[in-house]
Amino acid sequence: MIEIAKPFLRWAGGKSWLIKYLAEVKRSSFNNYHEPFLGGGSTYFYLSPQCHSFLSDLNGELIETYQTIKTDVDGVIEKLKSFKNEEKYYYKIRETIYDDQLDRAAQFIYLNQTSYNGIYRVNLKGKYNVPYGFREKDYFLNSNGLRIASLALSNTTIFRDDFHSILTNVKPGDLVFLDPPYTVSHNNNGFIKYNEKIFSLDDQYRLSSMIDEIKNMGAFYILTNADHATINEIFEKGDKKTELSRGNSIGGRKATRGQTTELFFTNIKL
Repeated sequence: MIEIAKPFLRWAGGKSWLIKYLAEVKRSSFNNYHEPFLGGGSTYFYLSPQCHSFLSDLNGELIETYQTIKTDVDGVIEKLKSFKNEEKYYYKIRETIYDDQLDRAAQFIYLNQTSYNGIYRVNLKGKYNVPYGFREKDYFLNSNGLRIASLALSNTTIFRDDFHSILTNVKPGDLVFLDPPYTVSHNNNGFIKYNEKIFSLDDQYRLSSMIDEIKNMGAFYILTNADHATINEIFEKGDKKTELSRGNSIGGRKATRGQTTELFFTNIKL
């Protein structure tokens, strides 16, 4: 039995809820795969493209972690074996500055899996500042899961860059999956800031123009975004549009938990 790769990181705004809607996409035929807002990689791991994939994000620490899992997963696992899921130890690791890439990747995974709600948040100086999460299990040390993820990343190019840079690699028949940070709140979900830099409304317009270029190249795209009138207006292109319901589990004292909807746009004939 072939074991399926799954995300090894928790990520606010992640798309694990979406994969049940992507069965037809998984069965569709396309050439190379592109995902410029990688995050936790739920969609990539589910689709498991057999073609070459170009995976990117603007978060440099995230991208370095993916690159390290791809190239030296056993080295990362050995580092993680020495970590402890304890509050005092967590803050010690959070404050440590590592020079070695393996140490940094292990630190990133450890903090992600033991922090409060898996949120990636930094202060104005760019320093990670999420508190300890009091999780009972050592989720950070899943050796088998990390090795399977490493195999799934073997046929990929992983890089840090602005989303627009993917156009350099997109060719006719390729598939581009787009899951940008949400600029506007929707259904009372006020969680907007995913990184030091907010994805602005101007960025949403840039993304819309990029989709036009993707279509002109003869490539396919999928876009998920907030269910909001402004977003609907920006990305209305006469393509298939669906409102999808999901559970809202993004944390925070002012967050609202419950059901919310998101918009799904694509030019794939499903």
